[in-house]
Order: sequence, then C-alpha cells, then structure tokens
Amino acid sequence: MRIIGLDYGAKTMGVAVSDALGITAQGLEIIQRERGNQLRRTLARIEELAVMYEAERIVLGFPKNMNDTLGERAERTLELKETLERRTGLPVILWDERLTTVSANKAMMEAGIRREHRKEHADRIAAALILQSYLDYCKNSAQARQE
Repeated sequence: MRIIGLDYGAKTMGVAVSDALGITAQGLEIIQRERGNQLRRTLARIEELAVMYEAERIVLGFPKNMNDTLGERAERTLELKETLERRTGLPVILWDERLTTVSANKAMMEAGIRREHRKEHADRIAAALILQSYLDYCKNSAQARQE
C-alpha cells in the first residue's frame, strides 16, 4: 500500500506518491485548476490516483503561519481534508508544510533548474517533500518505539 502526498496551492495541486514500502516519496504530477475554488476535476483525479496506487492514506500539506496560527489558506485546507475523506474514504493526515516551497526552490537551484522553469516543478517537488517528511517521521517513530 502506498501513501499519496498533496501540496494544495491557489491554482495547482502538487501530487507525490510513496514507494510500496513507504520509504521514499516521488513527485508525480501537478494538477492545474482554471479557477482556484473549483475542485471537482482535481478531486476526481486524486480519487483516480488513490485507486491506481492502492493508497492507504493521504498526507495533505497544512500551511500554518510561521507563528503557528492558522490563516485563510489553512482554513481552506481543513475544508479540503473533509472533502477528500468523504470522496476517497481514506484518512487524510494534515502535515506541517512550512518552508517546503522554499526547500523545493533551493533544491531546484542546486540542481541547476533555471528560474523561469522552476514554477512548473515546484508544487510536485513540494508535495514530495511534504510526503517524505511524513514518511521519515513515521520511520523514526517506529524505531523509537522499538528501542
């Protein structure tokens, strides 16, 4: 079973998926929306991917403010969480996504991706970073319980 990772943006949704063992995350795709508030096709695509990859859960990036408060984007993310759980029947875990876009841009700079091409990759990479952070946490938690 795999885990789907999502980076929910104003007009895009970055998608990542874990390997079957839940060790690594790979960026999968970016789902574009013509209007930010229209999620029907986005939700349908996420459902397709969840079935295709036999996902057991979804990890959704949760955009807290740096001072740990919740803004408008976080409120929309909470609504999306509920909608995803209803549509897919899968548990949706909110995962702190602070600084993932910054990390994604830094990784692309280090990889030599030109500035004008970074936007087309940023959301997918951010989704992979969110999911990888969650996978690492789960692995470290399991190791701590064994010690």
